[in-house]
Amino acid sequence: MMLLASGHHPVHHGFLSPTGGEIAFLLVAAVTFGAAVLTVTTKQLVHAALWLVVALGGIAVEYLLLTAEFIAWVQVLIYVGSVVVLLLFGLMLTKAPIGRSPDADSGNKWAALVVALAAAGSLLWVVVDAFRTTWINLDGPGQGSTKVSGSILFRHWVLPFEALSVLLLAALVGAIVMSRKGGDPSGAPGDAPRDKEQR
Repeated sequence: MMLLASGHHPVHHGFLSPTGGEIAFLLVAAVTFGAAVLTVTTKQLVHAALWLVVALGGIAVEYLLLTAEFIAWVQVLIYVGSVVVLLLFGLMLTKAPIGRSPDADSGNKWAALVVALAAAGSLLWVVVDAFRTTWINLDGPGQGSTKVSGSILFRHWVLPFEALSVLLLAALVGAIVMSRKGGDPSGAPGDAPRDKEQR
């Protein structure tokens, strides 16, 4: 009532008059998209893991811009701090090539591109359809809370969360098994170095 009486009306920002937060969101999204493309196109496995860090960190920044601090820190702690470290440990344990690896390309670029575009289009349609008329006020208080987000995460998504942890553990164990296999085809660890010492 006071706003109407004083002649001031609430300002509604559109696509032609973006705010600073929306501009920052688009810039971070462009950097994240570029890092994701470099992750899947680079020939060096270590560089792919490092570009993945940039992509996942950009997603965490997007969550911060959307006033979802709890989800942003979960993104940093779990994905950047755990998944990428696991990938780097796997690369080191399996003695992956440091330089360019011609075997990094499977030859299915077009099929992967079609699947990626179909998945991106599906996700975009779902998000637009779900939040078609919803606007997030970036200048106001956060809409969610740590209690609500944690309750939803560990009540409705606890099974996929635990399945992912088991999958990552299996990947790490597989990397350790592959790294312990020496030059002997039987896979007995330590046979190849011992043969070199005897020679």
